[in-house]
Amino acid sequence: MANKIVRIILIIVLFVIFFEIGLISSYTIVTAEAPDVPGLIDMQISKVKGIFSPENVNEVLIKDPTPLKITNKKDVGLKMEELSKVDGVGIDSMNITTYDDLDNENLTVNIEALGYASPNSTSGQIIISQDPSYKVIATAHASYKESGLRVDENTIAITSVLKLY
Repeated sequence: MANKIVRIILIIVLFVIFFEIGLISSYTIVTAEAPDVPGLIDMQISKVKGIFSPENVNEVLIKDPTPLKITNKKDVGLKMEELSKVDGVGIDSMNITTYDDLDNENLTVNIEALGYASPNSTSGQIIISQDPSYKVIATAHASYKESGLRVDENTIAITSVLKLY
């Protein structure tokens, strides 16, 4: 057992040595100068430390968005309808989420809702369909008021309007 561990450590050490030799020789070939070995090693160490720093690890970890309930769904739906130029936005299908900490006073929220197009008329017939035609995605700022979480309609920005087929 101890013999296998020593072999594995020896293989890792040899790999690192060959990697460093290759790095130094390629630096010499590319720059046509003598390599700064301590500088190259310090650069590698700082890059590895940067990858495993707590700030970068937290940025890499993907956390699920927190679903929210807002008090002004109708106003938000009307503003999304106006900005996205669709004929209607379903507030029942509206999904509001955030990645921000809920203890903050102001939150950046993502809003997704289904959008509807006007009825199609072909050869004198009007076909009314309750199937949504679009998915409207927006961002906005929300804050807690006395009645609950409220989205500021003036900060709503449409990110995309996707056509559903």
